[in-house]
Amino acid sequence: MQNTLQNKKILITAGPTREYLDPVRFISNQSTGKMGYAIAEALHSLGANVYLVSGSVTITSNFPKEKIIAVETGKQMYAECKKLFDEVDIAIFCAAVADYTPKVTCDCKIKKIENEISIEFIKNVDIAYEFGKVKTQHQKSIGFALETNNVLDNAASKLNKKNFDCIVANSPNKDEGFGYDTNKIAILKRDLTLTEYPLKSKHEVAQDIINTIIEMYHTVEETAF
Repeated sequence: MQNTLQNKKILITAGPTREYLDPVRFISNQSTGKMGYAIAEALHSLGANVYLVSGSVTITSNFPKEKIIAVETGKQMYAECKKLFDEVDIAIFCAAVADYTPKVTCDCKIKKIENEISIEFIKNVDIAYEFGKVKTQHQKSIGFALETNNVLDNAASKLNKKNFDCIVANSPNKDEGFGYDTNKIAILKRDLTLTEYPLKSKHEVAQDIINTIIEMYHTVEETAF
């Protein structure tokens, strides 16, 4: 069954974005990129043609370096994904893209002069939402929802809003999510079928996600008959 994904063109986003305040300071998050890279490695081993658009990470990976498209900001990540999206069969939006970005980025380092400083932020591009609007019936998209509360309700809302075929939900608890080599997820499909998994290594989690994608393809094939 895993040959289902051989030669499929798959776009994966991974890692954090950096939204710069000035040339040396930025806002970001704790994403390490480990989950996205684990998925990319597994799909590459299955013979898929993987495009990995990655924010700044410091991890060791077996994924071919020449196939990594390195970016920093959310705007850059969106631009690189836009170049590829029309030709891919599957998009997996695993990156932790900053929700907001500074309205103005200073050209010079901000000096420590005042006791307080105010910085105005504007909403960043929502990459998954933008591609959800233009996704064709032949493309599949998988999203991620890391939530601190009402995890499944918020995941279901994102699934509908961003036109995902399924969404991977988890929480930033101990041994889960950002920074860890393990993760505990639940996968919610378009038909609202929910599958919950125990704590596993991120490489094992990657395989669970890939198995779900394969099942979606086989479900479509069976429906066709």
